[in-house]
Amino acid sequence: MENETHYAEAVIDNGTFGTRTIRFETGRLAKQAAGSAVAYLDDDTMVLSATTASKRPKDQLDFFPLTVDVEERQYAAGKIPGSFFRREGRPSEDAILTCRLIDRPLRPSFKKGLRNEIQIVETIMALNPDHLYDVVAINAASCSTQLAGLPFSGPIGGTRVALIKGQWVAFPTHTELEDAVFDMVVAGRVLEDGDVAIMMVEAEATEKTIQLVADGAEAPTEEIVAAGLEAAKPFIKALCKAQSDLAAKAAKPTGEFPVFLDYQDDVLEALTAAVKSELSQALTIAGKQEREAELDRIKEIASEKLLPQFEGREKEISGAYRALTKKLVRERVIKDKVRIDGRGVTDIRTLAAEVEAIPRVHGSALFERGETQILGVTTLNMLRMEQQLDTLSPVTRKRYMHNYNFPPYSVGETGRVGSPKRREIGHGALAERAIVPVLPSREDFPYAIRQVSEALGSNGSTSMGSVCASTMSLLNAGVPLKAAVAGIAMGLISEEIDGKTHYVALTDILGAEDAFGDMDFKVAGTKQFVTALQLDTKLDGIPASVLAAALKQARDARLHILDVMNEAIDVPDEMSPNAPRIITVKIPVDKIGEVIGPKGKMINQIQEDTGADITIEDDGTIYIGAQQGSQAEAARATINGIANPTMPEVGERYLGTVVKTTTFGAFVSLMPGKDGLLHISQIRKLAGGKRVENVEDVVGVGQKVQVEIAEIDSRGKLSLIPVVEGEEGDDTKDDTDK
Repeated sequence: MENETHYAEAVIDNGTFGTRTIRFETGRLAKQAAGSAVAYLDDDTMVLSATTASKRPKDQLDFFPLTVDVEERQYAAGKIPGSFFRREGRPSEDAILTCRLIDRPLRPSFKKGLRNEIQIVETIMALNPDHLYDVVAINAASCSTQLAGLPFSGPIGGTRVALIKGQWVAFPTHTELEDAVFDMVVAGRVLEDGDVAIMMVEAEATEKTIQLVADGAEAPTEEIVAAGLEAAKPFIKALCKAQSDLAAKAAKPTGEFPVFLDYQDDVLEALTAAVKSELSQALTIAGKQEREAELDRIKEIASEKLLPQFEGREKEISGAYRALTKKLVRERVIKDKVRIDGRGVTDIRTLAAEVEAIPRVHGSALFERGETQILGVTTLNMLRMEQQLDTLSPVTRKRYMHNYNFPPYSVGETGRVGSPKRREIGHGALAERAIVPVLPSREDFPYAIRQVSEALGSNGSTSMGSVCASTMSLLNAGVPLKAAVAGIAMGLISEEIDGKTHYVALTDILGAEDAFGDMDFKVAGTKQFVTALQLDTKLDGIPASVLAAALKQARDARLHILDVMNEAIDVPDEMSPNAPRIITVKIPVDKIGEVIGPKGKMINQIQEDTGADITIEDDGTIYIGAQQGSQAEAARATINGIANPTMPEVGERYLGTVVKTTTFGAFVSLMPGKDGLLHISQIRKLAGGKRVENVEDVVGVGQKVQVEIAEIDSRGKLSLIPVVEGEEGDDTKDDTDK
């Protein structure tokens, strides 16, 4: 029985876009893991998920030790890794972002207080190059965890839905996404009443959204986004049913796992009696640092009062203190509509925006929202500086690179500084997705763009602050954005009063409100539509009307922030004198080899002579970049001389360069790709008419010589004569002199 293989499948009907079949299998691979499952997409993409639990709990921890790893295997796409060692190394950005997509809906689904270490390892074993594996991995992770006998309230279904030609399409391919207006990853679970509770959303507009909307497609407004979440629910339900069917056949019975609750009720009651009034007063202090200092003082007082009564239960006092703080914050918001810092539920903190915040860089901006402070810095360079990607995705290079840094001093703490953590990579990716839809095309702006967001101060949504700072910084650098983008973080608090659930949406949440709320979502967009959205909720479903109202509230805030940003900068500035100047030239494809030259000799010579950097595309487009415009123009003239030449004529004069000497004369380069022979009999004119025994005695390689074309033979070969001062006709130069 143990070796029996079980299957279940979900068939997703996309109407005119066909069907997708997601098949789950267990019992054949990774049998020693607590739970293992393989998920197939159309039997062409295969993801193996294995869930394992430690035998003993780590009760010293005050958090749930869940780890998710995604292992991209290059053999899945028929590739050999491009690294020096020819094997997979550190996870790619796609793999890290997929880990986050899995962790976010699964973590809150485990029993509260669980302290056994849980590890979920996803291995991408086969991949159709047109498929996206991330949502397949979400379902595989949920399925293997459901089978592992853990206290897990799954299954979790995950799907990608894209708005293509007016229809929400599930599990779209890369090819189909080229025509998408909006793209969302949605995860959720089925409730007892049959409805689907949305747990996680990661959404974005696409590079083509603005063009598609201009051509008549529906813009991804807040209403459209909410409709997309509803459209995802039937797909999630089908995926959850397939996982449940498999679990009914093959799941292990739920094991006995010790639970370490943060506190017992008796500790909370004693703490409430001891410090509730003081704590309530402290939570009205508007300033973050002053408030936290007072909260720390009250916490010490509470410990002193309660330790004699609860000796050996210090950790419970800390847990109960946090629970009481959360309860008081939520009560004040629900009943009085007043928040920790005294704001109303729709109020935004004080905003400040400025550009040219630091010298010499190509573009910079500083954006402040309350105590959150973000510095955005833009760097422009040649397209050959695009990021080269060696991943399973068909995308092999990235022109816009957004990096986000979160140093520990931004929250007044000490800590490790170094390579980015998963959170920083996730925040940078979110800001990047928000900006990409408004970037100019490669043809309109042939630059590689690196945007860095420095979180200098943090108290609520540095990722959305990064979007605002980045927009201004890019404009300051002269990047012609199609529209300005701003972002805002929203929260939701719910409470049941007299049998009815009341919801309050909060605009511009603080860090504490994020931790104590039921949902947080970040929305970025232009004045017209949403460009990126990220949502996480702890609730078993949000009424559509509540979500729609919260999205509208976010839009109002976004428009206000855009007005503040527009006061600082509303159109692209002139490019910095420190930024490279890039021009383009188009040449015939069959001339590319001539421009490059044997072993790159010609292109290297042009770059050396002009000081320009040259990048050649396969279609014959050449990008020429230089610190000064004159250098780029000189390189363009040289390239045109090779690939788009004007034929020389007899009588034209040139200041040429000797490139080679022989026993019978010297070859002189008149322009790139055009050399002529200055015969030894003509070289004697340069020696005062004396007989020349050795050409090198008169001219040498690299020497400049004024010459005239004397003859062009039938094969196009040029015979030259020197132009010697004092000769007849030399005092009046020909109009064709070069």
